[in-house]
Amino acid sequence: MGKIILASSSPRRADILKQHNIKFEVIPSPYQEDHTVTAFSYSFVENLAYNKAKAVVKLVKEPSVIIGADTVVVLDGKILGKPKDYTEAFKMLRKLSGRKHEVVTSIAVINTETQKEKVCSVTSKVEFAKLTDEQIDFYIKNYKPYDKAGSYGIQEMPKGYIKSYEGSLENIIGLCSDVLKDVLNKLM
Repeated sequence: MGKIILASSSPRRADILKQHNIKFEVIPSPYQEDHTVTAFSYSFVENLAYNKAKAVVKLVKEPSVIIGADTVVVLDGKILGKPKDYTEAFKMLRKLSGRKHEVVTSIAVINTETQKEKVCSVTSKVEFAKLTDEQIDFYIKNYKPYDKAGSYGIQEMPKGYIKSYEGSLENIIGLCSDVLKDVLNKLM
């Protein structure tokens, strides 16, 4: 069995792997995401995760298991990506305020030794409380969510911002460990 490589520079994904005592190395994927697509489809997000993993396959010399992942926030069938600036983050959070949306994380795992591959997605739902402009401003200025899909990280949201969530909290953060462990067991 080869070593496990996380094809992501996300500290949140790395933290989830560490919490589950999964030994891994990080090699950030050089794959450039297409940020022009806004219509949601599972195939689009799964392709992003797969292409991230596939780009790292070319960088490793020894047998490895590569994990690629991508997380998107989906509201009304549209993807809310990572905000470019304060204004974009504010607009996204205002759209999410008082509404329920989906968070989809796709995982792609490639075993370079056996050539086995598996891609899957997990969907969770999040409902925001009705936020004031002052709450949105406070969150953006204090948490700077510019590297997060939908302009927020559920794990850092102040009390009262999130009304409820359904499904895997880890999935909303960026990587569902239960699904990942199942995929790793099948491919290793």
